[in-house]
Order: sequence, then structure tokens, then C-alpha cells
Amino acid sequence: MVTTATARRYVPDLKALQRTCDTNYLALMKLLPPGAAAGESRSVGINDQLLFVLKVLETAPYTWHVSVEQCSPNLPCFMRMRVKVRLYHDVRMAEVCASQQIFVLKPSYHYPNKNMHHPNEKEQVNFFLAEWLRCCLHHGFSTVKQV
Repeated sequence: MVTTATARRYVPDLKALQRTCDTNYLALMKLLPPGAAAGESRSVGINDQLLFVLKVLETAPYTWHVSVEQCSPNLPCFMRMRVKVRLYHDVRMAEVCASQQIFVLKPSYHYPNKNMHHPNEKEQVNFFLAEWLRCCLHHGFSTVKQV
């Protein structure tokens, strides 16, 4: 007897994702300059070899676009963390909208797919940002305003 397994479609856990986005917003607002304008940035150092730059790309009344990039000279470019985050000030949430070579993150992906994205890629990237922000807030030794 041959049985076929039916592939179940991934359903995002919206409550968990929203909690993570809420946490990311609060953490980013602690690290970014208050009332930042487009082009302003801050550096956060974890140790001598690990530096991150948060840069405000654009601002609007209710949203900001921010990039978070790892600036470690000993790592090749493709291994450095790089995400683009959209901050929603009206609902106090921060959502990763691009990561590494993924320029637009979909809510979920069919698996397997040609780019080998996980079904919950967006969720994982937002969780990763939360971990990174937690590390910066607990172990970061400087936040320097860049001009």
C-alpha cells in the first residue's frame, strides 16, 4: 500500500510575530537617535571586532526605514549581517522587510523552493533581529552618533 503525504501549508504565528515586532521597535528606539532625520546613524560596538551601524534611510510621519549592517573588517561581505527594517510609529512595531540577499520578505514560502528559503523565513529573520538587539542592549559598549 502506497501512502502519499499531503504537504501542509505553513501558517505564520501572527501573535508571536507581533510580539517580536513590538519588542524590536522598543529596542530600536533605544538605540536610534531620538527624532532622527534621514541620513543619521549610530554605531554600536559589541567588542573590538564586532561593530554594527544603524542608519535611518527615510522618515515619514508614521514610518521610518532603517538599515542595520555589521561592519566587521575580518568577515567577507556576504557573511555580514544586513537587514532593512520598517518602523511603524503609530502601532509601535518594527518589521524586517529585507534581509541579506532577500530584497522583499514574503510572509511565508512554499517549501522546497528554488532559493531554499524556509517556510517561516520572515519569522526567523525577525527573531534573529530581536536576539541581535538584545545583545546590543546588554553588551554594547558604545552608541556613537555618526554624522
